[in-house]
Amino acid sequence: MTPNVDPSSPSRQAESALQLRCGRHTLDLSFPRVMGILNVTPDSFSDGGQHVALEDALRHAERMLAEGAALIDVGGESTRPGAMAVSEQQELDRVAPVVEALVRELDALVSVDTSSATVIREASALGAGMINDVRALEREGALAAAASSGLPVCLMHRQGEPQNMQHSPEYSEPVERAVAAYLSERIDACEAAGLRRHRLLIDPGFGFGKTVEHNLRLLKYMESLLALDLPILVGMSRKSMIGKVLGRPVEERLAGGLALSAMAVERGASILRVHDVGPTVDAVNMAWAVLQEGCEPPVDKELSL
Repeated sequence: MTPNVDPSSPSRQAESALQLRCGRHTLDLSFPRVMGILNVTPDSFSDGGQHVALEDALRHAERMLAEGAALIDVGGESTRPGAMAVSEQQELDRVAPVVEALVRELDALVSVDTSSATVIREASALGAGMINDVRALEREGALAAAASSGLPVCLMHRQGEPQNMQHSPEYSEPVERAVAAYLSERIDACEAAGLRRHRLLIDPGFGFGKTVEHNLRLLKYMESLLALDLPILVGMSRKSMIGKVLGRPVEERLAGGLALSAMAVERGASILRVHDVGPTVDAVNMAWAVLQEGCEPPVDKELSL
């Protein structure tokens, strides 16, 4: 439940600006939301191969929605360090049936984790509500496809490609400044291509061409990215930064991930992209309640339409 606010008040008007139109759905970003990860790949670092079958993917998405996910992020190409690229057709064959089924059977707000112009166009036609691109629309044709889709797009910072991005990454300036500069350039490119600013989100790209020290500093100073005046999406779930700090294997990184999620909310994150939806929803709502000085967080688990 959210507190009663006068619709004409400045705070209410600010909230109205955070209603992100995602195709048939509207995503309320006046408070932090949780995005559930649905990898339909055989080689993702944490859950590769678990949800390749359509029925398995549907049931997992259904569980995440029941646990409070506001949207489901479907990915058909692994971008873990060292992952090999796949063809557009192979990615499309993995993603398209899942997007179609999630929209038809669950009426879910679906984000598609892709850099492919073909997948962007097809996913949009199938009812996807958001594009989430780790390459910030740099691949050939992606910018034009995203602009014509009418969907919001998340632009992520990265250094290098999955095959080489963790080979001794270095920055000539503080990492948060490098991230902000890159994202600012991509925002300008999007606007020049007709993709209006109100349709954009940004992702600092934790783990994409960054050492553990880079990742920790980036989170510490993530609030500086608020100067770009766009919603921030954060993905740190089960990543190696947790494993290296805590000495935990992938299956034992939940507690570390929850701590990072709460800190990200404190620093202005609007969307948390995670594998473990239920516990993260609790952590996010608890952090938000503190930040709002005791106001009750929105604990209902139905997607805002």
